Amino acid sequence: MANSVLDRLYARRRFGMRPGLASMRALLARLDNPEAGLAAVHVAGTNGKGSVTALMTEVLSAAGLRTGRYTSPHLLQFCERFWLDDRPADEAALDAATGEVETAALAVERESGEAPTFFECATAIAFLLFRRAGIRLAVVETGLGGRLDATNVLTPLVSVITRIGLDHCEQLGNTLAAIAAEKAGILKPGRPVVCGAMPDEARGVVRRMAQDLGCRWIDAAEEVNVASVSVSLDGLTARVSTSSRDLGKVRLPLAGVYQAENLATAVAALEATAEELHISLPDEAFRAGLARVCWPARFQLAVREPPVIVDGAHNPDGAAALREALRRLKVHGPMALVAGFCDDKDTTGFLRVLASGMRRAWAVPVPSPRSLPAAATAERMRAAGIASVEAAEVPAALAAAQAWARAEGGLVVVCGSLFLAGEALQQLQAYPWSLAAAGRAPDPNEQLQPTKA
Repeated sequence: MANSVLDRLYARRRFGMRPGLASMRALLARLDNPEAGLAAVHVAGTNGKGSVTALMTEVLSAAGLRTGRYTSPHLLQFCERFWLDDRPADEAALDAATGEVETAALAVERESGEAPTFFECATAIAFLLFRRAGIRLAVVETGLGGRLDATNVLTPLVSVITRIGLDHCEQLGNTLAAIAAEKAGILKPGRPVVCGAMPDEARGVVRRMAQDLGCRWIDAAEEVNVASVSVSLDGLTARVSTSSRDLGKVRLPLAGVYQAENLATAVAALEATAEELHISLPDEAFRAGLARVCWPARFQLAVREPPVIVDGAHNPDGAAALREALRRLKVHGPMALVAGFCDDKDTTGFLRVLASGMRRAWAVPVPSPRSLPAAATAERMRAAGIASVEAAEVPAALAAAQAWARAEGGLVVVCGSLFLAGEALQQLQAYPWSLAAAGRAPDPNEQLQPTKA
């Protein structure tokens, strides 16, 4: 992408929510409303929404449906956010769409004095890319929240709410109920809502809002049976059935046991989407699509010897899911932690969840302007009970942690931020999107094979 255009896009206000969607609507109007006529599945939640989005798009594509996908943030390359059919947007299409959106954003700013944000522009780029590619069906992930999220200009086929936890509390509220209300702000009158696994406090809020809006309520845990779950460092297998189909044994190349609940949510949402579209999705499309899903930095085995797991967990709920995924693997050797955080996260709460299982730790900076200094992270690691802690840059920390794990017969866990996960995967030569520029989608059986140290 032309650096000058992308640099201007990145220079726009990047974080937080704007009160209202007026600026986003004005931007889209300048572009002749590319979102109009888009049949979208709209996915919000604290944890799991990206995985659900990826699972759904792979199944829809395997069924032969032209499908778009919009997610955030990206790990390393801007194109990761925008998938057209089964691959990231190519450079030429992305350049053209970004330039047009930048021109429209400048016009909105001149007229209103309100500059569209980075995320508003990125969302408009996604809608423009879908229209230009002739894609009418898309799975769209929210950015921050839901009610005031730039994506909430959509009137979706189906709304999906994944697990709710405490994150972005300054913007969304300090209780599960308050955050659930913001996330459920994507619900639209009369449109079905699929609810994934979550605490009762949050579920109650989502259900009441659905009832008030006349939304058909679909509880993923009740509608989809995911049984006989087994996990290894290479993936997850489970038996999956619903009232209308029995998929038998299904394999995901996603290893965390927490993916079982995302799998249930995705299957429920796919069946609801098919019903709204008045189509049938073949069982084989489920099995084939789920088997080929590629969603990196989610309990990803990046290096096999010694094992290095890279996970984007960055809040206490994510840390709890990561801890349970490690427990289910029955890891016998000692574990080392390489972690870095943005300064707006509950670092202390996160580390309290994971600390008891870690013998060594390296605190690192995150490649973001919001990075918590490594020294501050190191202090919090010690306070959480990890006795042996060092502060280092990411390359040095990864090398030292791998050397330690090799000598001790142990395992390395890298977590705390998706920004860190992207840098770690690049350093470990396990970043999967390297073939995007050549017009090829990553194959999980090819690109995600872990390297040896």
